[in-house]
Amino acid sequence: MIFAMHHRSYLFLAVLLLCALALVNAGATVGAASDHRRTETPVVLPFAPDEELVYEGEFTRALLRGVDIADLRFTATLEPASPTTDRSHEKGTAKSLHFTVDAVSKGILRKLFGVRFHQRIESIVDPASFAVLETKKLDEQGERRRTSEAVFDRATGKVVWTERDPNNPAREPRVISSPFTGSVQDIASVFYFLRTQPLALGKSMEITVSDSGRVYRIPHKVVERKMMKTVVGEVAVLKVEPEIFGEGRLLQGRGKLFIWFTDDARHIPVRAHISNELGTLDIKLKSIKSSAKPQA
Repeated sequence: MIFAMHHRSYLFLAVLLLCALALVNAGATVGAASDHRRTETPVVLPFAPDEELVYEGEFTRALLRGVDIADLRFTATLEPASPTTDRSHEKGTAKSLHFTVDAVSKGILRKLFGVRFHQRIESIVDPASFAVLETKKLDEQGERRRTSEAVFDRATGKVVWTERDPNNPAREPRVISSPFTGSVQDIASVFYFLRTQPLALGKSMEITVSDSGRVYRIPHKVVERKMMKTVVGEVAVLKVEPEIFGEGRLLQGRGKLFIWFTDDARHIPVRAHISNELGTLDIKLKSIKSSAKPQA
């Protein structure tokens, strides 16, 4: 069945959809932070460090239309830096930004097909340069379980990704390393990185994104501006098309990804749509909450 065969692919797509909007218009900042020195001007955050965004994913294929398959939860926190990511001697701070994405199966996937998945991605970011320092993942699919960690060393220009099987501790870990230059994002941090950038209709740029030890240059463009009814009201939104499909890209094969986010200082992603040979997936913002105001 379609869900049993491809639920892992759609889990990744669901997580990626809203993260990928950070591919828009970030090129100038990447160039400015391409060396390893401390960034003197702090990044102004358009979101509070306790913000939570909740999304719902709906799948459509043939007679199955608008079927709820997953909930996604994005959270941002500011926490003390860990010993492995503390760069206080470089950036003058002992804090780090933590961005977390949780994707959990629901609805027909669980009730009819018994498909259960949970993926948690935690991105640890230097708040001065907004470069990713470490990525942690938990991937659960039924009885299958994997944990992984990617460490980004900007001094040597190398990312090392290590995946382990908690159900089989004796199994040799899988290790992949790749070189990189400048500032790199992962598929959680890139979502928030965009929100610190100016956006404009017609922009076409690239940004470096790393996932599972691989490094990609992803083209993207802002293709439309319009009004849209959302949970935050009827607002102006920008439609973004990141080119994530194709040879040497994040996803193989043919497909299209579009993301709409508010055309204001907050850059809240309110909707995303992806289509390929498996069907279509729509992601919509259900709720947003924060107890504090955005800060520098």
